[in-house]
Amino acid sequence: MPENIFGTDGLRGQVNEYPMQPELVLRLGLAAGKYFTNGNMNPRVVIGKDTRLSGYVFETALTSGLCAAGMNVYQVGPMPTPAISFLTKNMRADLGVVISASHNPFMDNGIKFFDSNGFKLTDSVEQEISKMVTSPDTTWNSPAPEEIGRAYKIQDGPGRYVVSLKNSVPPELDLEGMTIVLDCAHGAAYRVAPLVFQELGAKVIPLGAEPNGTNINQDCGSLHPEQVREKVLETNADLGIALDGDADRVILVDEKGSILDGDQVMAIFAQDYMDKDQLPDRKLVATVMSNMALEVFMRERKGELIRTPVGDRNVAEAMRQNGTVLGGEQSGHIIFLNYSTTGDGILASLQLLKVMREKQRRASDLAGMLELFPQKMVNVRVKSKIPFEQSPHLQDSVQKAEQELGDNGRVLLRYSGTEPVARVMVEGENVQKVEKLVGELSGVVEECMC
Repeated sequence: MPENIFGTDGLRGQVNEYPMQPELVLRLGLAAGKYFTNGNMNPRVVIGKDTRLSGYVFETALTSGLCAAGMNVYQVGPMPTPAISFLTKNMRADLGVVISASHNPFMDNGIKFFDSNGFKLTDSVEQEISKMVTSPDTTWNSPAPEEIGRAYKIQDGPGRYVVSLKNSVPPELDLEGMTIVLDCAHGAAYRVAPLVFQELGAKVIPLGAEPNGTNINQDCGSLHPEQVREKVLETNADLGIALDGDADRVILVDEKGSILDGDQVMAIFAQDYMDKDQLPDRKLVATVMSNMALEVFMRERKGELIRTPVGDRNVAEAMRQNGTVLGGEQSGHIIFLNYSTTGDGILASLQLLKVMREKQRRASDLAGMLELFPQKMVNVRVKSKIPFEQSPHLQDSVQKAEQELGDNGRVLLRYSGTEPVARVMVEGENVQKVEKLVGELSGVVEECMC
């Protein structure tokens, strides 16, 4: 068993295969319970899940381990990932747990943790927990029989979360007269998401809101926004919203049927915040995958784009370090640190609708402020993940390509976190130059790394 069972965003894998095995998850509950109990009186943990059939298996295994370690467990049932982040802090819990594999198909599942402030755990904490799970020498120091934890079902979690989302919109602003197509991906948001928009006055056309345990993300949601696009055009809706299975990210569709990615949406929010002087030091945080056009967009407005490794946890940490309040990923994770500690697809959709209302502009008008640069990525299979900097020839080739691209272009080399694949990405203002350079560099990577 590898020493670190965590990936870039918790555990994830196919059900009944490592690491998503009930016996390992039971041990994970014991380890997390031991770490977070740590002498606390009446330690508490909130557990939520998405709509996967296997959620019952892992909810039970985690609850058993956590209770055996002395923690009281509060189960809230199917709820979005950001809802668990919110409830963990709102209920003064010591730990929050989400059982979800996000946008993956139903046969996968995963587990991610939040600390008492609603932030995802740091690498160092995950490593400590992982060592306890993987080491055969771990001593559990189990509590006395009368001190083990209890498990409770919490019924008012959805209501608390809905109210928190509505509070992110000024009381004088509503969505009366607006039509929204909302795809919940048959996932964790199928109950709460329609309520939020309906209670603010919008007409909601729901899609993907009939989960059966095996249809989560199946030809719907953020991975398949074309379904929302068709319905937006058919109904003349003002906005289309496509959530993923745990609703921490969103892909939006404007009234003309254009699909907007996270970079375009972040540009809208950054401009709105700068207009209101609400973006500290005019800093926006995004990952290495965000389009170069977003960096130029911020630079032209005397702002700065701070880049992080992939993962909304990395984005949130950089936001905290730099004292800024807005960040996200190209994939649709958007973080508003004034309202939430993690990516929230429902919140991001609400904030866009708020901007549309305040500025009296359509989604397509707002999205037009950022024209994305041509971007091309090629995957190259490799035998081993040798550090790129160990190849002088590759480094020379990258340097020459960057010189040819100039200030408004870039090269990114990175390895896949789950496959023996090197990703070669080039972007710039000229599509022919981008395609030429990505072809040349992928050839050099194949030559040097294979």
